[in-house]
Formats: sequence, C-alpha cells, structure tokens
Amino acid sequence: MTALLGLLIFLSVPAQSQTPVFDALKKKFDENMVFKSEYQHTYRDSYTEETGTSAGQIWIGKEQYKVISDDQTIVVDGETSSAYDGFKNRVIISFFEPEEDDDFAFFNALNDVDNTYTIQEKQDDDLTKIYMTSTDDFAVYTSIEIWVGKNGTPIQIIAIDIAENEIITEFGRGSFIPFSSDEFVINHPEDAEIIDMRIE
Repeated sequence: MTALLGLLIFLSVPAQSQTPVFDALKKKFDENMVFKSEYQHTYRDSYTEETGTSAGQIWIGKEQYKVISDDQTIVVDGETSSAYDGFKNRVIISFFEPEEDDDFAFFNALNDVDNTYTIQEKQDDDLTKIYMTSTDDFAVYTSIEIWVGKNGTPIQIIAIDIAENEIITEFGRGSFIPFSSDEFVINHPEDAEIIDMRIE
C-alpha cells in the first residue's frame, strides 16, 4: 500500500455557495482539526477487473496523514513519506510523490480541487452526498462522491479516475480531534533498519 494525502483536505478549495456541508467539512481542516477513523479501502481496476482491499486506521490533517494497516505504518507530511514495515523491521524515508500514491491518490486530488470541479450536495435521509465532477481533460478524477453523516463526519468516499478505476474508502467510528504532531510519527523498534532514499 502506498499512501494517501489529504482525505478531506479541501484546503485550496474555494467556498461554494449552497454547499453548507462541504463548507463545514473544509472549515474543520482549515481550523487544524484531524479526522481520525477506522477505514476499509477498495481499489477496482477497470481494465483487469482485479480488486485490492486494505483496512486499518487513518489520521488526516490539513497537510499530513497517517495510515496503519496490518503490520505497516505510513506517515506523509506533504513533502516526505515515511513507511515502517513490521515484517522486515525497517523504515523507508523518501520524498513524497503524489503521482505514485496509487491506493489513495484521490486524496491528493482533493487538495488541488479548483473551479474546474462542479460541487453539488444532495440530502438522502440522514446522509448528505457531495458530488464533485470535472470535465477537464487534465483532471485526475472525473468524479468524487463523499457521503457525510448528520454529525458532519465522512462515512464513505467513492472516486472514479480518468481510466475509470473505482476507489472506495469507507470510514467507521470517525471523529475530528485537535491536531497534535505526536499523532504523525512512526513508532518503531530501536533496532529497525532506517533507509533514507533522499540521500544520494
């Protein structure tokens, strides 16, 4: 699993009229809150029809995120990616490359959403569904759908990329908590091998 940046990092998204739930979600990140949740992630390849899944815990802040899945921990701060592999007892540090963030790359796209996306909201019982669509030829994702519960926390995100691959992330027991830098560190054994790919 590569990683993800910014789940609901709508930092550069201009405020949209008539999208109060989207605006409230964006405001939480603007106020330096962190979304913490359990997650289940599914990636469906439109060409091969193969499906990959993962599950674990996730923390998403304004400029960083952390994912814990099985025996692996990944922390990204927007510039650097650090990954601990518990099976090999090693930490790999590298420059973060959003275009190589296969599993959760759509989170990166949310950070760059601009006026090429049309944003709409629709109420569906206790859910609000936020629809983001783009006809821009250079947009990484043609559509992103965010389900938000009545308490204002995301429940599910469905994204379709330009190759028509489908990325579904479901959240459970999610909540917003105050930012703490302590949340975005990797705890690893002292004898773990450290490989810094940034050093030539």
